[in-house]
Amino acid sequence: MAYVNSLAVLITLALYTRVDYVDQTNCGRESTIVKVAAGKSMELDELSQSGIRRIADYSPYLDQLAGLAQQMGLRQRSNLMHVETALRNHWCLGQNSILSWAALDQSILILVVPHYAIADYTSPTEGNMPPRLSAQFITELISGDRQLSISQMQKVSRLLEVEPINIRLREPLVGNKVETQIIEKMIRKYGINYVPSRAVTLFDIVGFSLLTPFEQMTQLNSLSYSLNSAHAKMLEQDVNIDFARSSSGDGFYIWNRDQGLEANVNLYHFMHIVLADNAIARSKSRTKAVPRLRACFHVGSCYEFHQAEGLNPTTHDFIVGDVTIELARMIDAALPGQILVGDFMTDIESHTDTGTLHVEPNIDAVTFLERAQGNLSQLSGMELSGERVTAIKCYLTGERMSDGHFDIRRLTIKDKHGLSRVAFNAKVNIYRELARPILLGIQDKKLPAANPA
Repeated sequence: MAYVNSLAVLITLALYTRVDYVDQTNCGRESTIVKVAAGKSMELDELSQSGIRRIADYSPYLDQLAGLAQQMGLRQRSNLMHVETALRNHWCLGQNSILSWAALDQSILILVVPHYAIADYTSPTEGNMPPRLSAQFITELISGDRQLSISQMQKVSRLLEVEPINIRLREPLVGNKVETQIIEKMIRKYGINYVPSRAVTLFDIVGFSLLTPFEQMTQLNSLSYSLNSAHAKMLEQDVNIDFARSSSGDGFYIWNRDQGLEANVNLYHFMHIVLADNAIARSKSRTKAVPRLRACFHVGSCYEFHQAEGLNPTTHDFIVGDVTIELARMIDAALPGQILVGDFMTDIESHTDTGTLHVEPNIDAVTFLERAQGNLSQLSGMELSGERVTAIKCYLTGERMSDGHFDIRRLTIKDKHGLSRVAFNAKVNIYRELARPILLGIQDKKLPAANPA
């Protein structure tokens, strides 16, 4: 009993400093999941990519589909539960990875390989001979949609020297959007996924290693609350973001499960709101319960996967790749309170409402920030600490030139391995009706000298 009481005291202390400034957010906003749970009727068109993913993230998946459109009856839900059970058995606690699938009349075909085989396919063979398959082929295989045509399945299976596995169905597949997306989600859950361009932000707690374990716990809890609070505020403004997180030890990597330019811009604004919530909390706290943060934002490639926990893979996502490596190197050089944006150049893919692939080519950091500033009007009216936001300005800093304009400063960052990269210093100013503005980031004049862009 004494242990339980002590634990209750610790939790109360961890939350205490945040209670005094919790905004009156509309946590009861009706969402896709709320409609499903309440058994209300929904149309298939109401389901965004985020909505479909959230439904498939719940376990068991199909218990959450009771309120969906009539196209998915009991037999169809039972059929998909049968597919999920079969996939889990072939996954075999992480021993295998499921690559692709194809639909037949009364069954589906899946390609299953040992988890180590993906690396083996692209490794040099004995005698230093070239690998059997190119890295580009494997990358394309684990990128994007996993559904193949029958002819594609046959060609891929021959190249991999693996026979497809036939899963008999209880009912033929209907083939509608929701059904296909749920199967895609299942396949990805039991495999490895490559994403060529994903925006990720890294929040890092300054001086984390110097804190006591209790202070570390309270500061991580405070940061976690800021993430959830920012998410609720953006949903209130009808700005959709389906964010995922992964611990970095001293903070969190955060990314948007949705993809595309708008999804990346929404993540950038999400970072602003998290930092603003944290700044307000710090101004009201008199203890070390609220962390001082520094943050980085970058766009790059990564691999997504799910780790095994017991008999099922966890529903939490994990990422690793060029984008997380760059963020880790950038954050080491960031000053307390600083916001860094990586020097990226990428093509950003997204799908229209009709399913058509749309590509935004050659998006660099400067162009991205221009797009981000352009759609800030959707955040107007948001309340922070009870005060309505009237304007938000985000920009990359630089020195004032003779004509009165500002250049953009390029910061060269060298890591412990002697490798160099370029980043930009970002500022965010949030103006409110009656309260003082929230100024995030570091002014250019406080930075060491560097070359302008």
